[in-house]
Amino acid sequence: MRKTNINQVRTMLSAESLKLIDNELAKYPADQRRSAIMGALRIAQTEKGWLSAETIEYVAGYIGIAPAAAYEVATFYNMYDLRPVGKYKLTVCTNLPCALRGGVNAADYLKQKLGIGFGETTSDGLYTLVEGECMGACGDAPVMLVNNHKMCSFMTEEAIDAKLAELG
Repeated sequence: MRKTNINQVRTMLSAESLKLIDNELAKYPADQRRSAIMGALRIAQTEKGWLSAETIEYVAGYIGIAPAAAYEVATFYNMYDLRPVGKYKLTVCTNLPCALRGGVNAADYLKQKLGIGFGETTSDGLYTLVEGECMGACGDAPVMLVNNHKMCSFMTEEAIDAKLAELG
């Protein structure tokens, strides 16, 4: 992989995003800059909408770590989008506790309602549907996460219809 020039990074991300990444870096000792990569990738994704290979490499260069280390994080966690997603990324938990309380049914309902499967985006670019791992809200199952930030609980068909009406 090519070596990233720090000036190229500055043109890749806004000054505001770089300041936020600097805030992440300030949380860790200088010899542990790698620890800021999750937050830095989140910030870059928020600005760009998704993480291209080029963006991941630039963030790695800014942090001062090998691009492979950044790719390890970006490909491990499903909160990072490695291709464009819809305006609303809907992540539905289908792990066992949610499945037992209707998570699979909620996912199937969303597939039918949106006309897409997991990992797909509606033709209008509004919704991307993702199957997610446990979100730690088993008591509120079935749960759905909107854009990695808003947890929606007790997602019955009626609740899904209301959420979709609210979003779109």
